[in-house]
Amino acid sequence: MLTEIKLGLCNPPEPIYLYVNQGEVDGESFVWYKFNISQEKKIPVTQRALTGYLSELRLTTKEFKGKDNLKLDIVVSADELYVIRTGVETNFAKSFLLAASLIQDFSKPLIIVATAGDENTVFCNLYDAATKTKIYREWSRDLDWATIIRDIQSVLGGNPSTISFTPKLSVVPQLVHPQDLRIKNIRTLLDYPLDLVREWLQFQDVDRPSLLDINQINELIKTMCLAWAADKCEYPNHAESSYKNQVVDAVASGADELTAINAWMQQLQVVKTGAS
Repeated sequence: MLTEIKLGLCNPPEPIYLYVNQGEVDGESFVWYKFNISQEKKIPVTQRALTGYLSELRLTTKEFKGKDNLKLDIVVSADELYVIRTGVETNFAKSFLLAASLIQDFSKPLIIVATAGDENTVFCNLYDAATKTKIYREWSRDLDWATIIRDIQSVLGGNPSTISFTPKLSVVPQLVHPQDLRIKNIRTLLDYPLDLVREWLQFQDVDRPSLLDINQINELIKTMCLAWAADKCEYPNHAESSYKNQVVDAVASGADELTAINAWMQQLQVVKTGAS
């Protein structure tokens, strides 16, 4: 898409970054904002929607409090070049990816809407800009986010360019860290509440397990397992000792962790059933 070049004074051709977060500055509510680095000041953006062409999707690692945080950059070509930056695990990122995964032709403009949710969360609604039709895909707990990102990038990279710059196919690092996947699989097996995991992580000043050291991760797994076993044993010490013998020691001897936990759960279920 060719645009007329305006001569004269102008701002440098640098992208405008929009950061996703629900908050308030000087009595003004916002769901996304710009950030003035020199003044370390948030600048609320009152408009909740951005219309433009999705041109690139990339993962960027940014340091925060001495730790690496994975960010999703949604690059949009409009009157200016915009980059919507959000955590890759946020509700905004996931709701955007769900909708964008249905699009097979990114040569048409989209409307990206930031929508406030409960407890400071922000979701994304995506619309076809021409028809004003909402693009919606049902949420599923079994989605492979890394594959979804790669698929969207593939479609972007395969489209003939109809926008003012060439879409790039970013290299996608492994989205799910092995330790994050480890916790996810065990939490799912135990049916342990995700909110409690998040709360536990907050006490450690992190937002995902892969930022913990191995001892902390093992402690989180133990916490989840013993919480599951709390009503399965007549004596509290029995759950902890059986967990050490049948899970910790078994894994140290080379057993698969999920298999060991599953066998331990079944054994406690049998004991409980026999006692009742």
